[in-house]
Amino acid sequence: MEIPIEFPLDADGFLRRECPHCEQEFKWHHGPTDAAPADFVYGDTYFCPRCGRVANPDQWFTQEQISYQEAVVAAAVPGIIADALEQEFKSSRNSGMTFKRGKADGPAEPDPLVEPDDMAMLAPPCHPWEPVKVPDDAAMPVHCLLCGQAFTV
Repeated sequence: MEIPIEFPLDADGFLRRECPHCEQEFKWHHGPTDAAPADFVYGDTYFCPRCGRVANPDQWFTQEQISYQEAVVAAAVPGIIADALEQEFKSSRNSGMTFKRGKADGPAEPDPLVEPDDMAMLAPPCHPWEPVKVPDDAAMPVHCLLCGQAFTV
């Protein structure tokens, strides 16, 4: 079973991320940019623009995004359990047992996250079609998301 969870993008199409190593936040563009070469093959890992260390794509959630995911799942669990019980009772009709679905009490669905239009957009010279956003006061150098090469602005 899948529970769809969406994270908001800023006005430029960037998604907030957090490095699993240095725990600093930045943003990367959600999906390829229009300027990305059609034949470019993206790697299996990304580099932190802040510290330059590498991690898999599923390691970059912010603490707020993790809490939001947990809250969405917790709100969905009572309905999932009720659906499973109802299906089980339907498949065993000859047992003489019935299932009456009641109100599923549980945590409320969390308010959606909001993504502010903050941070400065920087394009690395090595892969200029893959810009990142870092806080305005971020220390230099910044690292390319795709290859980890350090650059300054």
